[in-house]
Amino acid sequence: MNRREFLSAGAAGLALSAMGGYVAGAQDRKPLRVGLIGTGWYGKSDLLRLIQVAPVEVVSLCDVDKKMLQQAGEIVASRQASKKTPRLYHDYREMLKEKDLDIVEVATPDHWHALPMIAAIEAGADVYVQKPISVDIEEGKAMVAAARKHGKVVQVGTQRRSTPHLVEAKKYIDDGKLGKIGLVEIYCYYHMRNGTNPPDATPPENLDYEMWTGPAPMKPYNRLVHPRGWRAFMRYGNGIVGDMAIHMFDMTRWMMGLGWPKSVTSDGGIYVDKKAKADISDTQTARFAYDELDVVWTHRTWGDAPNPKNWPWGATFYGDKGTLVANVRGYDFTPSRGQTIHKDVTYELDQYPEDKTERELEKECAPAIRHHMTNFLDNIASRGKPVADIEQGHISTASCILANISMSLGGRTMNWDPEKQEVKADDEANKHLKRPYRSPWVHPGDAQG
Repeated sequence: MNRREFLSAGAAGLALSAMGGYVAGAQDRKPLRVGLIGTGWYGKSDLLRLIQVAPVEVVSLCDVDKKMLQQAGEIVASRQASKKTPRLYHDYREMLKEKDLDIVEVATPDHWHALPMIAAIEAGADVYVQKPISVDIEEGKAMVAAARKHGKVVQVGTQRRSTPHLVEAKKYIDDGKLGKIGLVEIYCYYHMRNGTNPPDATPPENLDYEMWTGPAPMKPYNRLVHPRGWRAFMRYGNGIVGDMAIHMFDMTRWMMGLGWPKSVTSDGGIYVDKKAKADISDTQTARFAYDELDVVWTHRTWGDAPNPKNWPWGATFYGDKGTLVANVRGYDFTPSRGQTIHKDVTYELDQYPEDKTERELEKECAPAIRHHMTNFLDNIASRGKPVADIEQGHISTASCILANISMSLGGRTMNWDPEKQEVKADDEANKHLKRPYRSPWVHPGDAQG
């Protein structure tokens, strides 16, 4: 070990000891065996953060893109302590047949979350699943049921709950510094909706497009969908509400201790960018109603953000004693009488210098993911519920899906019954709680029924 490696290891050791719990004593334990399903952007980002905080052994990787899978194998081998290349699989079912994994991470496109997650649980693993947990509400119910039936720990990738500066910001709410909060505005003004319209084409040789499509409707291949562009289409996800709103809505629920909303109402559509192939909304507003509190989401993928000084993706909490603006880059607490208190994200680049050069890593999110993974590991050890337990992920995911159902039905209010898990007195809306699966795949709601 040279001087640079020694100093880096020492700094990382101090950071890990500060995290406590499982990680602090992990060196004395047998490494947990880890598998990853979906080796794309965030699959690797999450997995490499896990490697940073615990001496796990990544033994299996799975992806339907051979090129992406091979590259991921090389990266993991270079980063994990053993320097071993994981076993590479094309089909997650073959990977899970081994039944030798302690942890499985599911980081596929959204339409492929439910089946692998449930299969991993049935194979004996605890699971880290990306948000949103599902593409429909019945999937989410089945995922919660599977986790509870088999007694497995499931952490959802809503890592705002583990973001250090947001944990600090939450204390202003907990301590009553904002007073009574009557409105929370959550928003995203990124120009993130794909505006192009390329022709359909033949899938590349490295991609098994049949397996990639899986239970979703089969459509001609288009280069927009892979890699990473699939969020432009509702058949694979839930648009910007299912991608970005869920983070801020979930953060709001966590900060304020909220459960299911009483009702959800949403309006929007494709108002400006009508030439693109994408079919997700470019403009949408949703109201999540609670007792004496509204949480209001807005996204717009065109024009300027209303407040250029604020990060264009975040949340603003309005209380009668103060205001809190919170996002991935920091927070601002402004009391009604007093000066604004500002805090920036802490990047931890000195402790984890590999973050500086890692391709595609959102550096401002890396500390949050590390703490989220630590919380996951702590609860694997204690068999408790992690901070982003699967049920919490289901509430946030389903609420966002209800917003899209409302929009698709002309802005009709979805009055939600959390016990029956259905929209009250609305048979038409309830028909949208489960999407049809393409044969031969079987919807987990049907499999359980």
